[in-house]
Amino acid sequence: QNSYGKSEVRLTKIVREGALHRVFEITAAIQLEGAFEAAYTEGDNRSVIATDTIKNTVYVVGKENDFKTIEQLATLLCRHFLKTYEHVSAVKEELSQANWQRIVVDGRPHDHAFTNGGTHRRICRAAMDRANADPALQGGIHELRVLKSTASEWQNFHSDRYRTLKDTAERILASKINATWTYNTPAPDGDAAFEAVSEAMLRVFATTHSRGAQETLLGMGRAALEACPSIDSIHLELPNLHHIPFNLEPFGLKFENDIYVGTSDPYGLITGTVSRGNL
Repeated sequence: QNSYGKSEVRLTKIVREGALHRVFEITAAIQLEGAFEAAYTEGDNRSVIATDTIKNTVYVVGKENDFKTIEQLATLLCRHFLKTYEHVSAVKEELSQANWQRIVVDGRPHDHAFTNGGTHRRICRAAMDRANADPALQGGIHELRVLKSTASEWQNFHSDRYRTLKDTAERILASKINATWTYNTPAPDGDAAFEAVSEAMLRVFATTHSRGAQETLLGMGRAALEACPSIDSIHLELPNLHHIPFNLEPFGLKFENDIYVGTSDPYGLITGTVSRGNL
């Protein structure tokens, strides 16, 4: 098995619909599979499509085609590589989109001015080979930071000689959500799916008392599937962004679930995949 391609291809496209503009800031990674063995075994590069060519293709396809979602752009790119190069047998892609939100001026979203809505990114993964007319698509959201200051506990977990952590009925629950969902249709409404899944996950995180990140993960996954009929499964990663109570005793003060030290590592990582068969 072998593949190669281009990563971190940065495309910004401005779509002008009269006075109203839309901004797509996309980072693309593309891998090609096919009849490239001679390049590895004999140094014969005649079949090799230069990675610079792959990069240029992203810009040309982006220019020559209309698209409203990264799912649509991913599909266009898959079909282009398989149509243009007979010796390419499969394409795999990952596209991520920066989170630009319209600036609100006098209560109205501005036509062409934007602010960054956070460090999280919307993603799309696509895979297509010659046996299929459409790519297999996944959508997702990466590094969505969330925190709740109460309604979270961690108690009655396994105890042995290695355990030092105490039970707590009150803690900060914070994470950086990575979620990837699998579409069950070749032409999904990516915008609607992204909004529905994001809203469902955040609603559960905010409103459900957490007895542990595992239970919270399952609730978020179930809510996402119920909110979005166009997905069949969702994979969630919840890194635990720990906030450690600060020892105030040397200063004659009492900890009242108020002063914490945020840590970045080591951290707990909770993962799980929820599919419609698990509901």
